[in-house]
Amino acid sequence: MKKEQPPETPEEFLDRAEEAMAAEKGWTFAVRGRERLVLQGQTNGASYESTVRLTQDPKAFHSTGATTSSKGVRKAEEIFVVDGTGYVKEGTGAWKQEPASEPEMKNKVEDPLSAIEEFRSYVTESGGDVTLTRQGGQVRLQVSVSSRKLPQVRERAYVEKAMRELNPTLKQLQNAGVSATEDQLTLSSLKETMILDADSYRITSHRFQFGFLIPYGAQNITFAQDVSESNKGVFEGSIELPAGVG
Repeated sequence: MKKEQPPETPEEFLDRAEEAMAAEKGWTFAVRGRERLVLQGQTNGASYESTVRLTQDPKAFHSTGATTSSKGVRKAEEIFVVDGTGYVKEGTGAWKQEPASEPEMKNKVEDPLSAIEEFRSYVTESGGDVTLTRQGGQVRLQVSVSSRKLPQVRERAYVEKAMRELNPTLKQLQNAGVSATEDQLTLSSLKETMILDADSYRITSHRFQFGFLIPYGAQNITFAQDVSESNKGVFEGSIELPAGVG
């Protein structure tokens, strides 16, 4: 029997990661996120914590967590994605639904397994942007950008993802009188990292961090986001919508 060659390239590691994650019925991840907007020294922001459960046959997603504003106001949030439709319940509000492909729903759904396909797109688009490092029992795949004017990097897939996250806030700022357009923005930093176990090739963690500078008069408004997902192990259960939803 021919011994399988160990992976060497980012594509080969991504293939192994996909096989390793598909070998189990489902997974549980702990998600933590922070978002902040700084204007004239005043900071508004929110933090987010949730437990995410995923199954792969059938493909389904369930998240339970809460968002806490910088003023300490906490709001529970529950999300399902089943059969291509996302369902969201915030606080005591009613369930809302829309296609999982909609940008607003994509921003809410933190699916660590989707990082495999995303990194594949980064390799296909510009393979040299994806760095691969091995240290101890870990393999690290990463893309990063230091300070660049947005038009210089706008077409890269990972920058597109950051812009999707920024857009709702940018629209709010523009409605409030901030005249900056996309072409005037600076991507101050971006780093996306996926860490695999070097033996099993399972995803152990995924993190997406970025910041933008938005011109406002003689100064900048700063927007930053940092979301991390940590693998907590195999999930053996099933995911079903609550009665009366969908």
